[in-house]
Amino acid sequence: MAKNWKPYKKLHRWPGLIISFVLLYYGFTGIIMNHRELLSGIDFNRRILPSNYEYRNWNNAALKGSLSIGEDSILVYGNIGIWLTDSAFTHYSAFSSGFPEGVDNIRIFDIHMTSDGSLFAGSFSGLYGYDRNSHEWKRFETEGSERRFLGIESIGDTVYAVNRSYLFAGKVDGTDTEFRIENLSPPPGYDRKVTLFQTVWQIHSGEIFGLPGKVYVDLLGLVTIFLSVTGIIWFFAPGWIRSRVRRNRDARPLVRTGRWSLRWHNNVGAWTFVLLIVLYLTGMFLRPPLLIAIGNAKVLPLRYTHLDQPNPWYDKLRDLHYDEERNSLFLATSEGIFGMDPSVMKPELPVSQPPVSVMGITVFDRYNDGYFLIGSFSGLFAWNPDRPGVLNFITGEPYTDTGTGRPVGDYKITGMITDTRGRSYIAEYGAGILPLHHDGSLPAMPAEIIRESRISLWSLCLEIHTGRIFENLAGMFYILIVPLAGITGIIVVFSGYMVWRRKYRRKGYDNILE
Repeated sequence: MAKNWKPYKKLHRWPGLIISFVLLYYGFTGIIMNHRELLSGIDFNRRILPSNYEYRNWNNAALKGSLSIGEDSILVYGNIGIWLTDSAFTHYSAFSSGFPEGVDNIRIFDIHMTSDGSLFAGSFSGLYGYDRNSHEWKRFETEGSERRFLGIESIGDTVYAVNRSYLFAGKVDGTDTEFRIENLSPPPGYDRKVTLFQTVWQIHSGEIFGLPGKVYVDLLGLVTIFLSVTGIIWFFAPGWIRSRVRRNRDARPLVRTGRWSLRWHNNVGAWTFVLLIVLYLTGMFLRPPLLIAIGNAKVLPLRYTHLDQPNPWYDKLRDLHYDEERNSLFLATSEGIFGMDPSVMKPELPVSQPPVSVMGITVFDRYNDGYFLIGSFSGLFAWNPDRPGVLNFITGEPYTDTGTGRPVGDYKITGMITDTRGRSYIAEYGAGILPLHHDGSLPAMPAEIIRESRISLWSLCLEIHTGRIFENLAGMFYILIVPLAGITGIIVVFSGYMVWRRKYRRKGYDNILE
């Protein structure tokens, strides 16, 4: 058996060298991505990135929506923060004073004005109210650790807001509004199951066991970096040593470094290879094309983990909208859109459901005749909760589910804005602002906004970690980077363990490199 290590060496040596450089950046970026809030104040200029990351015509999810707050005053908001402009969208002034430093912290999901003129904003960093005396936004203290607030609505003198897990309500009192959690009934047919994607995601990040789990995955990231560095050293050490010997130079320091690298590369790899295989395997299924295989599957939450929650709406809420004619508060969730009487808070499924990408809903606005406009990376659709069938609002054709499982449609909708004349414009991820059924246009994106718009450290690491940053070089083939890296990583880790088991486990390292 001791002689049967050589086939595994072939699988480990050259693939290991190549994948080591890839795993180095996976290790670094993965650790950073596990601590988004801690590092949210660190940004970079978008000019250091490929040209497709630069803002042009409000693309790259720069805009999420708009809110008219006067005859000639409109707030536009999104990943760029909040800006005050005029009815012609020509002059802009920053309107994000009071938010913490960092582009992540001014990522705005919704702005709402109540009947008394109070302004509320839902952002990545929390729920805020605008103080007209100090001209600053002030954050409300809310229960729970989830700070991302995604949607805001008001009914009479009560304002409602949702983060990813809870619905909050409070009597409108400007920045003194006190919010409390509303008790929502479980959805019809609730069976405690969670999506397999969510389970795999939290296993990969370690969040499934809370902060201790994230620290554990951070350690695996450090192990990945250590194995990559020591593997590279061991690969090149024999050549470096021979070169020094030929030049009559002392090679003993390199010999010691090579032995140490090999010994600890083998030991650490042998202790952690199963854990690393799980880490790499789960990562492969979080991006297309393997994501399609688990996208719609559901499983019971693992006992005693972060997913084993008493809250039936944990991490499922995405937006809300109040329909005065129906007296119904609609909740957009990861499992569909539910309607409910605000006085009862018992969500029910409507007659039909619009298509919404797994990336989440981005537009939820009232249209007319009982219809809503629903936007996501799947497209823009007209939806009536009381009628079967959905209309593709851009093409005017009835929507038909093709069953292909594509996570995106022809139009990747990131938001929608409306001017003072009632004309709407969609924000498309790649193309930017496009007029919706009219011939109007918006002025070019102002230079001051482009100049001040940056990318957060977390977002930059996400682009690297998912391989999207290589799209300019590889085209659509970039989606294969994650699965190929995962498969190669698993092969290298397993073959390395087998080489250690069959060659090095019972032998010393004293004669190595001599």
